[in-house]
Amino acid sequence: MSPLRATTNPGKRKKFTLDPNPCKQRELLSRAQARPAFSVALRVVPERPETLISIADYEAAAEAVLSRGAHGYFYGGAADEITLRDNLDAWARLAVRPRVLVGVGDRDPSVTLLGRRRPHPLIVAPMAYQKLASDEGEVATARAAAATGTTMCLSTFANVTIGELAEAVPEVSRWFQLYVFSDRGITRELIAQAVEHGYEALVVTVDLPVGGVRERETRTESDQASAHLVPAAVQAGLKGDRSRTEFASLTDPDLSWSDIERFAADWALPVIVKGLLTPEDAVLAAEHGARGIVVSNHGGRQLDTVLSAADALPAIVDAVGDRLEVIVDGGVRRGTDVLKALALGARAVMVGRPLLWGLSVDGAAGARHVLELLLAEFDSAIALAGAPRAEQLDRRFVCTAPWAASSR
Repeated sequence: MSPLRATTNPGKRKKFTLDPNPCKQRELLSRAQARPAFSVALRVVPERPETLISIADYEAAAEAVLSRGAHGYFYGGAADEITLRDNLDAWARLAVRPRVLVGVGDRDPSVTLLGRRRPHPLIVAPMAYQKLASDEGEVATARAAAATGTTMCLSTFANVTIGELAEAVPEVSRWFQLYVFSDRGITRELIAQAVEHGYEALVVTVDLPVGGVRERETRTESDQASAHLVPAAVQAGLKGDRSRTEFASLTDPDLSWSDIERFAADWALPVIVKGLLTPEDAVLAAEHGARGIVVSNHGGRQLDTVLSAADALPAIVDAVGDRLEVIVDGGVRRGTDVLKALALGARAVMVGRPLLWGLSVDGAAGARHVLELLLAEFDSAIALAGAPRAEQLDRRFVCTAPWAASSR
């Protein structure tokens, strides 16, 4: 049924196929907007996804298989997409200052986060509507995360329930990302389900009081979603095809720091506040009971021309790095980006869109390969930078890149 599956033929070394796909289902379009129900989609799909050797390769391959609406949703940002682009550019404005002759034959990429030793600093960022990329959606992503020792953060607007994910992949380390609904009864029920099913943290997203101006989504007809595909939306009473704005309207625009304090006091799960870009808000998070924060601009999807996470990170670490677990999210595409994030003081790094690209190309195997590529690059980066233990990284390992300084 899905137009997003990649075909494989293990007997061939490298080949591309045209894949006929009748009766394409456009889950993000309203019935009124949809094209005729029967169509034949020709996709150029690599028969050996494992020959893709970089995140950029997966990005290009995903463009070839995603429907127009799914592409607009996954790839798009807010307004002129200045922040969307700068999320990537900001990491490139930093240069690595490598040390040599320090002995890097024995390397340790592990980090300690929320009191647990974790094999590496990667976390799967919360992402909605993953069944647009693969029939298995979030379950496939969870399998990829489990296979690589990666913590997965499940979105409130996932296509599976909190319990379904836990039952399908019980071995994955999992957090729950919470959009706080105006209906606090539903919000409490979602948190209770996360506690019941062994989720380890509550990640409260605070930068979506209203939906951002996402013109690419509108232009590519991805502004509609089927409420029945999002269990939390069904709980909140949404039915039929709804606009993204209507989904966003479920969240409480009057969410305040007192709510964060209440979540921290009322529930056993550690609270992580996601969506901060200023030291002032980071200090308030510490004062209101949060255990951690995610420095993030929502993937450049909310308010355009805000700071990139990489640019916002150092001042926030200076303000609260000794009081909170600081995680960064946005624009990570290389192992060197992970190195730079940890050097600036982040404890861990969330990765989002690259997982969707891997998922689109080859389901769980593609998502797993994306994580493996990033982890292999990170291992190489810490070796070549002369920091064989990830927790050795600090600001001595980075500086403003000469090419960035000369361009200003």
